[in-house]
Amino acid sequence: MSAKQARHLDGIGALAERYDVFLLDQFGVLHDGHRPYPSAVEALSALKRAGKTVALISNSGKRAQPNEHRLLKLGFEAASWDHFVSSGEVAWRIFQDMAASSALRPGTKCLLISRDGDRSAIEGLPLTLTECGDDAELVLLSASEGDRYSLDHYNALLGPAAARRVPCFCTNPDRIMLTAVGPRFGAGEIADLYERLGGSVTRIGKPYPAIYEAALALAGNPERGNVVCVGDSVEHDIAGGAGAGVATALVLAGILADTGDLTGLFGELGAWPDYTMDAFRWR
Repeated sequence: MSAKQARHLDGIGALAERYDVFLLDQFGVLHDGHRPYPSAVEALSALKRAGKTVALISNSGKRAQPNEHRLLKLGFEAASWDHFVSSGEVAWRIFQDMAASSALRPGTKCLLISRDGDRSAIEGLPLTLTECGDDAELVLLSASEGDRYSLDHYNALLGPAAARRVPCFCTNPDRIMLTAVGPRFGAGEIADLYERLGGSVTRIGKPYPAIYEAALALAGNPERGNVVCVGDSVEHDIAGGAGAGVATALVLAGILADTGDLTGLFGELGAWPDYTMDAFRWR
């Protein structure tokens, strides 16, 4: 579907008349990381009251539970979603399977790039944390502190590991993140830096298939024609949803706020939404 054919909607209620399963992004759709968007709490609850299956699907390097706790603290109702699937949760389960099959050696030294000292990405895994790239045997990029540090900081930290071709996993492929001081570079940009430094990166999250497979499995593997993916990123939500074979709706807020005409971006990324809406609201 081309950008010119995208149907503009007043709110999520119009999609509830057509689809039974909703894969919803959180950052840039439900909240900005600090507060819910106007009407988002009410719209999410209304979606559940309409009998829809709601899976929140997020490029958060944190596991599902910390993300759900944040939503509750922001004021979202606990019963307003069925499943929470984060890239951090998907990655944690991949590492757990690797450990069970002896593909991940106990005590492997991991350089974890996270936010606010968060360690949930590796809790319960047989990894030993290291603070530098000189002796790291695994690099895990779960978040960015681009509002506190420059890319030069990450260059110095990760350079020694990249030079030794230490395997790197990025569990938050977003290149841009919303912060209290405005948009800043995300973990996806740090992953790009790691590759420029000579390392290789495995990316887990939207738009890559594993996170959609996990979300759709939890939703009961519904017919793809009954599913819609809602997000604010063309690169991740729209391209990823289309790749998973489901309909897509682009929220023109979040990282796209005040962007203007998006036709060029749709063409550049080869991803066109089926629907657009100004904000995540019911009507």
